[in-house]
Amino acid sequence: MEDSERNNIQEEARDNNEQEDNHFPQFTLFDIRIDSGLKDDEGNEIPRPFTKNQMRKWLKKVKWENRKAEKRAKEKARAKERRREAREANIVLGPNRKALKKMKLERPKKNISIVIDLGFDHLMMEKDRFKVIKQILRCYSINRRSETPIQFHITSFGERSRSDMSRHNGYEHWDIDFHEVSYLEVFPKDKIVYLTSESDNVIEEFEENTAYIIGGLVDHNKHKGLCHKIAVEQGIRHGQLPLDKYINMKTRKVLTIDHVFEIVLRVCEGVPWQDALLKVLPLRKGAHICDSVSNSSLDISCTSEASN
Repeated sequence: MEDSERNNIQEEARDNNEQEDNHFPQFTLFDIRIDSGLKDDEGNEIPRPFTKNQMRKWLKKVKWENRKAEKRAKEKARAKERRREAREANIVLGPNRKALKKMKLERPKKNISIVIDLGFDHLMMEKDRFKVIKQILRCYSINRRSETPIQFHITSFGERSRSDMSRHNGYEHWDIDFHEVSYLEVFPKDKIVYLTSESDNVIEEFEENTAYIIGGLVDHNKHKGLCHKIAVEQGIRHGQLPLDKYINMKTRKVLTIDHVFEIVLRVCEGVPWQDALLKVLPLRKGAHICDSVSNSSLDISCTSEASN
């Protein structure tokens, strides 16, 4: 290839890149009605993004904010259609929002607390923090529909957690107690039990006036043993669920936050351990009844695996 032809191709490529750069702001910022802003990992406002990486992150957030109302309207329409189809098929879908609100006012709560500790934000990427929030939503839904709900608390609810949770409208009115401080500042130290697989203490019954802590961490097993280490350093009690005593599983015994929450809730409702475990654990775990008590070590960590 001659030098003149090569130069022409290079000049044409530069012109195309310049045109793309010139059109990029106009095209990507078109029709944006809500500017959600962008924050760094410490929660500080950062200037309008200029790099392409910053722009991609900012646009993704802005796009979500702009479509949030539309998405919510579509979800309501789908829910209405499902209710209509269920009525026609004589299928009971469970209590509606109005009934749930009435149940919230009428049902007595057990004097047992489950606390999700969100003091691990700095150890997770954004997508894993969103997975934690998604599991919290499921915990809230499960507890809300229970005939005998338990006290539900979130601790270390800082700026980053608040920002992640704000994607869900009205969370401030949920039947959850949000605390910016640590659980150590909310509950008496002798009334706290951290749930961790590394503990030598097996929990058979849940005590009244006691707060059971679940680590709000999706870490893909990068920080194995962290919850147990924290409990030991803080001088608080710790314990593990008795999985080996009641069931065998084909996979590693790593449970998500919502699995641990629901198991505790069902047992507090009076469901036998074995039935609660078989009911809660997903089919992919391959859980089946244990013929005898196993002495093998558990791998049920509060540093929960990511949900699929």
